[in-house]
This record gives sequence, structure tokens and C-alpha cells, in this order.
Amino acid sequence: MSDRLKILIQHLLPKRHLTGLAGRVARAESALLTPRLIRWFARHYGVDMREAANSDLGSYKSFNDFFTRPLRDGVRPLAGVNFVCPVDGAISQFGAIDDGRIFQAKGHRFTATELVGGDATLAEPFLRGTFANLYLSPKDYHRLHMPCDGVLSRMIYVPGALYSVNPVTARGVPNLFARNERVVCVFDSPEHGRFVMILVGATIVGSMATVWHGVVNPKRTGQIVEWSYGPGDVALKQGEEMGRFLLGSTIVMLFEPGRIAFNPDWAPERPVRLGEAMGVVPA
Repeated sequence: MSDRLKILIQHLLPKRHLTGLAGRVARAESALLTPRLIRWFARHYGVDMREAANSDLGSYKSFNDFFTRPLRDGVRPLAGVNFVCPVDGAISQFGAIDDGRIFQAKGHRFTATELVGGDATLAEPFLRGTFANLYLSPKDYHRLHMPCDGVLSRMIYVPGALYSVNPVTARGVPNLFARNERVVCVFDSPEHGRFVMILVGATIVGSMATVWHGVVNPKRTGQIVEWSYGPGDVALKQGEEMGRFLLGSTIVMLFEPGRIAFNPDWAPERPVRLGEAMGVVPA
């Protein structure tokens, strides 16, 4: 199937209805169907259960429990650097933000202001900063962790579409990551300034969740919803879990200018693992 046809199907699919159905299936606890679905998924996508805290596919009560499974202790050691990779996945794109515009794929860019839900004041410190866009495929570990220490100040739910976020769609759908439903998490760090982690939803991604809020799933009224946090409410250390996808998606990170020099081994489409070196403070 050509990429153009795949994109056309994306436009035509009843994405929200499919996502709702997928969410119900993923939450279901069926003694008959759930183990079969999990075994099929693990075989089809090549999920490595040797790294899971619980490797018994038949013991998970729901598909969501399986999909958000924790890892065994010690399988993702943290590199001794300022910024570690927060997920298992692959690099979609990363680099400099060009006067507020973020590179998506050849011929496609979106703005930092669009990405954070239209808040120009929030986006302003990042207009000449840096970004990293990491894609989590179905086989990956789907919990998200902190790249560095951070204190949460805001969380913003931004309504939107539910296109797939795979590489084909990223190449073919303009403004994809600023178009899809997303959760914007704003952190402050005494060492590294302000940074933002954006959890981007996608087709059949039933929900996104954070460790301080749980599932972020307000009624889909088309309105932006925001929560504010005090200085001592949510403080997370580097490597601590901050959230998870209930089915796979993408995380985009924004950093202020001069805060991070990315790992020179990084390149688009390169696989990455939680805890590996993402970057250091520039000299």
C-alpha cells in the first residue's frame, strides 16, 4: 500500500469512534478474549517480555495492564548525564526551534505556540530553543519518565484530532503533532530552567495518564482544560515515572535556548531506550 493511500485512509477513518472502541476493548477484563488478544499482540509486534516485571502474558487482567506493564528493576540504568532519554522508542526529529517553528518532516513544520495549545506566553521562552520528538511504537515500553529533575507548574489538556503518529503519517499530515489531542506538562528546574513535555494522542490511544492526576480524560467538549500546581505539589527526580500512554503515541519535549546539547550519536529514526544519554548542558 502506498504512503499516499495510507494517508487518505487516515483522513477517512472515523478515528474518534475507533479510539472509543479500542479503549473499551483495552479496559475489558475477559477471561476468554483478553489473554488471546495479549498473546496475539505480543507475537505480532515482537514484544520482549523478558524485560517486564511480570513476563506471564496470561496473568494480565486487561490489555491496558499488559500495555502499561512495568519493567524489571535495573534493566534501564540511567546514564550519568544532565538529560536522559525519557522513553523507549525511536527519534522522530530533534534539534533547534527556528523562530518558533518546529521541524516535523520534509515540507512540514508547526509552531511551538500551536503545540502548547495557542498560549503565546507559554511558548515564548522556547521560540529559539530546542526540541525532541520521540515516537513509541506498539512493541515499546509505554511509561514515560523524567529527563531531568523538575517541578510541575501547569498541565493543559488540548483537544484535537486523533491521527496516527507513525512516520508515514508524520511525513504526510501537516501540523500533525499540533493537530492531535495532547497533554502539555510544564516543569521548572533550578538547574535547567523551564521545559515542557507534551504527550500526543493518536488513533486508538484510549487515554493518556500522569502519575499525579491519573487518566487525563476530560469530557471532549472541544475546550482547553488547565490545572495549576504549587511549588511543592509535584516534584519529580530524573528517571522517575511521570506518565503513560494507554496505547502508543509520541512525546515532544521543549527546552529553552542554551540548556541542552543533544547526544552526538542521535539521529532521526534511530532507536532509543529509556535512561540513555539524551544530552548535556552546553559547555
